[in-house]
Amino acid sequence: MARVNIIIPAYNEEKSISQVVGDIPSNIVEEVIVVNNNSTDRTAEAAAAAGATVLHEPRPGYGNACLKGIAYAAAKPSETRPDVIVFLDGDYSDYPEEVTRLLQPILQNQADMVIGSRALGKRARGSMMPQQVFGNWLATTLLRLFYGAHFTDLGPFRAIKLDTLLALGMRDRTYGWTVEMQAKAARKNVKYTEVPVSYRKRIGTSKVSGTVKGTIMAGYKIILTIFKYL
Repeated sequence: MARVNIIIPAYNEEKSISQVVGDIPSNIVEEVIVVNNNSTDRTAEAAAAAGATVLHEPRPGYGNACLKGIAYAAAKPSETRPDVIVFLDGDYSDYPEEVTRLLQPILQNQADMVIGSRALGKRARGSMMPQQVFGNWLATTLLRLFYGAHFTDLGPFRAIKLDTLLALGMRDRTYGWTVEMQAKAARKNVKYTEVPVSYRKRIGTSKVSGTVKGTIMAGYKIILTIFKYL
């Protein structure tokens, strides 16, 4: 059985993080790693109380938090080093129990990377803002045109073999993280697939789509990243 670790970047997710951690199936996932990304609330305490390993990354940025979690997992001794890393947001918009869907293609040697697609799955009304839907469409269209990659979503809920992930040489520290992974996977001919995942309204307000500035900055960074790795 493959060893699986989940990395959850978390910035001010005190109200949701315990539910996220609590819904992760413990019989499948060996360790849940919450990376407290400079939160000003009690995210770290709530995550630890729920049973997660808590790391602290004081530098703001989604990519910074992900890189911190990866470095921790990759540095483990061989007997506990994970085979697969799953990324999951800490806002309870995804359904953590659906991790089994993401892992199945990897465990069956059908893929090395699996993207949880909200576009293919069941999405609650109002769970994604119009700008998110449009941004995903635009980004996946550009990935198809310039990389020949057939994705329907940049969903944050994703699974990837650790060795494959390390070979990608991830660098982005902010909004471009997800699209960087998909663009580099396409360039390196990583075997990937998508599975439908469910999506609901998040707990709290999004730091990205919930503000005009966040939306503009994220959109700019995503498009810039797509062209950067051509």
